[in-house]
Amino acid sequence: MRQFRVFSVSKHYEYILMIQIRIFSIALILSVASIAFSQPAERRTSRKEYIERYKDDAIREMLRTGVPASITLAQGILESGDGNSPLAKYANNHFGIKCHGWQGMTFYKDDDRKNECFRKYNSVYESFIDHSDFLKKRSRYAFLFEYSKTDYKRWARGLRKAGYATNPKYADLLIMIIEENELVKYDTVEKIPVLTAKLKEEVGPKQLPKKKHQIKVHDNSIKYVIAQKNDSYYKIATEFDMGLWQIYKYNDLAKGDIIKRGDVIYLQPKRSKAIAAWHTVKIGETIRDISQKYGVKIKSIYSKNNLPIGTELKAGQKLSLRKRVR
Repeated sequence: MRQFRVFSVSKHYEYILMIQIRIFSIALILSVASIAFSQPAERRTSRKEYIERYKDDAIREMLRTGVPASITLAQGILESGDGNSPLAKYANNHFGIKCHGWQGMTFYKDDDRKNECFRKYNSVYESFIDHSDFLKKRSRYAFLFEYSKTDYKRWARGLRKAGYATNPKYADLLIMIIEENELVKYDTVEKIPVLTAKLKEEVGPKQLPKKKHQIKVHDNSIKYVIAQKNDSYYKIATEFDMGLWQIYKYNDLAKGDIIKRGDVIYLQPKRSKAIAAWHTVKIGETIRDISQKYGVKIKSIYSKNNLPIGTELKAGQKLSLRKRVR
């Protein structure tokens, strides 16, 4: 009888203990869930904060490349949702630039098509640099740089015309953002904002534009560089904020031409006449070889010597480089 009572009391306490454990577990789960759901949503950047945070970057890029600061800020605001889009938060990409020709880091997300490739940057400032270069170095945007930096309406409409965005209201949206936030006031700034210590640390030395080639000046007063090992026409165009089409045009190049170490690459158009008066054609020398040597346009050489464009030269032939042959 005594044993039976002991057993019953033991089972009774065991049962009570199990209930208490279950109650405690449920209470703990509910408490954790309550904490999780009561956490505030991630704070969003306001438009005013975005402008204040990135206006200096936009001004700095305007003074470097000529893209109006108001346009850069308005595009950044529109494309990144005031810096709150996933692309801006996780890839530092504030302008929606995709991976075309990109060799750096990437970020994938759905856009016009599923799982599209976007450029990813180490910092927001690097995104601003790439945005400026993207406009500066593509021939379809070249006409924009003929407009005044303060003519934001023509810039906005020009971007839409050049196909920067597919939204037919893109220009109107940019203009509205600029006017509502008085961004045009940044287009008249003439002094480069100081690069703060924090921004220097964020950007890092590798992300600031660097010059690999030394600019030289030809006797005919034309700036040029010498091609180096592993160079490309695109690399040179990128380094000097030029369009690839400009490198091709100034150097009489065709797509598919191969760059060679030691080549003279002009950064400005060649002249209509040379310092030297005459040149005698050597064996194997082409009209382009002579044009590059003296910094004279090919059509000018043909014209001064009364030769139809495309005429093949002969070794020993004497060509005038200054005055028209009569």
